[in-house]
Amino acid sequence: MAGEKIAVVTGGGTGVGKATAMALAKAGYTVVIVGRRLEPLQDAAREIAAAGGKAKGVSADVGDPKAVAALFAGIEKDYGRLDVLFNNAGMGTPAVPMEELTYEQWSACVAVNLTGPFLCTQQAMRIMKKQKPHGGRIINNGSISAHTPRPFSAPYTATKHAITGLTKATALDGRNFDIACGQVDIGNAATPMTARMAGGVPQADGTMKPEPTMAAENVANAVAYMASLPLDANVLTMTVMATKMPYVGRG
Repeated sequence: MAGEKIAVVTGGGTGVGKATAMALAKAGYTVVIVGRRLEPLQDAAREIAAAGGKAKGVSADVGDPKAVAALFAGIEKDYGRLDVLFNNAGMGTPAVPMEELTYEQWSACVAVNLTGPFLCTQQAMRIMKKQKPHGGRIINNGSISAHTPRPFSAPYTATKHAITGLTKATALDGRNFDIACGQVDIGNAATPMTARMAGGVPQADGTMKPEPTMAAENVANAVAYMASLPLDANVLTMTVMATKMPYVGRG
């Protein structure tokens, strides 16, 4: 449909991804919600439709090059363009000493958190470069861990530091094609992934302490703001965090 704005949200079935898909739909985007499990994606799409928005759930493994290529080929066929990609899908590893992690745990984390955003960015840029008018926006979920690690989080922290490099490289390579790229670094959004924080999280001093969280909608609204900018403006990095979480200063 002429004038239709298309957004893709990976890891969109729950948590930050679902909240962001809803926020983008409210802003007028048709949202393609991507994840491994189709049922929560379809549930999210139905919620968006009930709120008056447009969304479609598509099952795909973002760490699989063939699956990602097929995903974006379908988007290009169905909609003819892509305006926003939110690389949100992510996973962690068990909070154990580094030497106890398996190669498989490391590889799975890298595949989802780093290879996935690269593959999706690669396909998005191909579409954004050739569509008319060319251009678009790519937003990466970097996390507070893109700056400071938690104890026992080497794979997750390494991938999130790498996302910062991918964000900057994409912003640079996209300049001549009006492709803007930015990163949102999230601190303790209340999602199924962070529910354990109420019972205590390992701290740098070796203690276990509960940590404050914030609503996922705060992140969703931030991403929707980043997406709302004209393509000659870009939020390169934005930190959205629970005000009282132990990140700034000495906790």
